[in-house]
Amino acid sequence: MKAQVFRGVNQLSYEEIPVPTLEPDEVLVQVQVVGLCQSDIKKIRYPLYEPPRIFGHETAGKIAAVGSEVRGWQVGQRVAVMHHIPCMRCAYCLNDNFSMCNVYKNISTTAGFNASGGGFAEYVKVPGHIVQNGGLISIPDDISFEEASFVEPTNCCLKAVKKAQIAPGQTVLVTGAGPIGLMFVMLVKYFGAKAIATDLLPSRIEKALNVGAEAAFDARDPDLPTKIHALTNGLGVDVTLLAVPSEKAFFQALDCTRKGGKILFFAEFPDELEIPINPNILYRREIDLMGSYSSSYRLQSLSADIVFNRRIDIPALISDRYPLKDLSAAVEQAIAPSPDTYKILIYP
Repeated sequence: MKAQVFRGVNQLSYEEIPVPTLEPDEVLVQVQVVGLCQSDIKKIRYPLYEPPRIFGHETAGKIAAVGSEVRGWQVGQRVAVMHHIPCMRCAYCLNDNFSMCNVYKNISTTAGFNASGGGFAEYVKVPGHIVQNGGLISIPDDISFEEASFVEPTNCCLKAVKKAQIAPGQTVLVTGAGPIGLMFVMLVKYFGAKAIATDLLPSRIEKALNVGAEAAFDARDPDLPTKIHALTNGLGVDVTLLAVPSEKAFFQALDCTRKGGKILFFAEFPDELEIPINPNILYRREIDLMGSYSSSYRLQSLSADIVFNRRIDIPALISDRYPLKDLSAAVEQAIAPSPDTYKILIYP
């Protein structure tokens, strides 16, 4: 089969490799579409993992083979694939910190080499632990593979929304109106809150309004805090979701979030970056700082429901489609997006 093999920093090699062989409890999925995620791009561009690996994890496809011990799944079924499933027994899992679980981190779907998602290939193998514990999600007949590939990123965004306890009637600032920021706008609106978005690109500011933001502003606007306070009766927003790794965006969040509000880090910042902050700002204003990383097992069914019942507008997030052989070009476009670049999908 063909696969894009990570051979080193910024080195993707389109290669012919063996189709994964199955153990009795495993399932082989023929990949139909896989989303290009910012986390994939970081893994390709920075020395975070030893090569060789095959990345890609927002995967939807058809079951091509099942192991002899597999029950409940048949060849030909259409499935969305979750690339991590927690153990549900460790201290992290018992506290609902599923993404900290060692099993969650270390057991993944694979197309070969060290298991790393494997979606950037024609076939991906799903380990028995994932097969047996809800990692395959049947796709309804009226839902496209493209839509189904959004179950995993929807889960990640939904986890952040739930962690920040966003509630009906609240106002939420979303910094960054790329595909993740736009999904946040949609989810915030779906749960009855109002979203205000910021971005640097005029096209993305307009797009945020089109998908449901109450207001959207240029992130460089020096009057941004004044405008946001005017929209919130002088209070500031209840929650800020940082969907871009920007120090400036964080300090804007401090200026725009009300006393007693929350600021949630969703984007991953460079490791070398340190943000100086006077702790009295948090103490006196009772600002909660929090982070949300990856997906939540508990939200898997709700994420599928939101996607499969079209409760948010998934097609509005998709801008580009590339064949697998052109993955490097897709990565370059994501790094230097055009005004109309949003979610990029890859087709093996």
